[in-house]
Amino acid sequence: MRMKFVSCSSFLILLLVMHAHGSGAREIADDHSKDLITHDRGSKQAKYQGLSHVVNRNEIRNEVQGVERLVDEEGIPKGNNVLRLPSMDYDRHGEDDSSTVQTRGHARQHTMFDNHVREIHHAHPSSHMDHMDHSLMVFFILNDLKVGKSMPIYFPKKDPSTSPHLLPREEADSIPFSLKELPYLLRFFSFLQDSPQAKAMEDTLRECETKAIKGETKFCATSLESMLDFARSILGLNSHLKILTTAHLTKSTTLFQNYTILATPQEISAPKMVACHTMPYPYAVLYCHSQETQNKVFKVSLGGDNGDRGEAVAVCHMDTSQWTRNHVSFRVLGIEPGTPGVCHFFPADNFVLIPVPTHP
Repeated sequence: MRMKFVSCSSFLILLLVMHAHGSGAREIADDHSKDLITHDRGSKQAKYQGLSHVVNRNEIRNEVQGVERLVDEEGIPKGNNVLRLPSMDYDRHGEDDSSTVQTRGHARQHTMFDNHVREIHHAHPSSHMDHMDHSLMVFFILNDLKVGKSMPIYFPKKDPSTSPHLLPREEADSIPFSLKELPYLLRFFSFLQDSPQAKAMEDTLRECETKAIKGETKFCATSLESMLDFARSILGLNSHLKILTTAHLTKSTTLFQNYTILATPQEISAPKMVACHTMPYPYAVLYCHSQETQNKVFKVSLGGDNGDRGEAVAVCHMDTSQWTRNHVSFRVLGIEPGTPGVCHFFPADNFVLIPVPTHP
């Protein structure tokens, strides 16, 4: 039986725990991680399938105090308090794999905000791009952040029950994560060399190995521990961390519609931030990066034309001078490279980490 190929992770009870436990989170996270991974050693396919893990609301509250978290009624069914990162399963609903991978911009939503990937994504423009693929409609400019402003926005919404989990470090480190090891990895996961899954794996590995642009620090995390290590190397080794995510407050299957800003956007003060985006891979991989240039993060209350409500996280980049001329935001917005205040909304399966001030 072929394993489904899923691109997002479901792990956030672990991420929330880190806030309360600081430097001790590694041991706690490792214990929780092991509970989220299947232990059937007889099948790689079964082993890396996404699992459903329901945690009592009070259990989270006992573990985490004062964590910044927006309750996602779309992504987190009532009574289920694990923040799940929605699935991008290429094999679902009987869809053709090849068309799904080639034409769905949201299948690489995680990469939409990284300078290097834009060149890869647009190396072969398609008719979808010529007519502005709806999945690219996540960009805006800083001056758009005002009450009453209406704009078309694409928010992917996926079934969270199929999401894989971040592996424990020991398990993740036992599997090669390198482009040169791709032939071995395809055999390991039983994917054909020319399959859409193989192409997605190749793209992910290539993106992870691409050199960072000037002023950027990047890292692809394959385990919770490695993600926390990277975040703390940027935000402070002893920092408590706050997670910011987009939340859909109403249930809806509408992916693309006009949204209106309902209240004055709230700028969240942070000296530094780390943004993490999910990557298509057989198990959860997070592309995390931070920039030395000035960035601003906002929480934005949105109302959709069809009645949808959401609390979205948005990041504005105040210096785009190092971005490639092919960056998709310039095309979507019709602006020139180097234009300041280029912003984008985060889908619910991406997140921002910021340090929490500690008081003596």
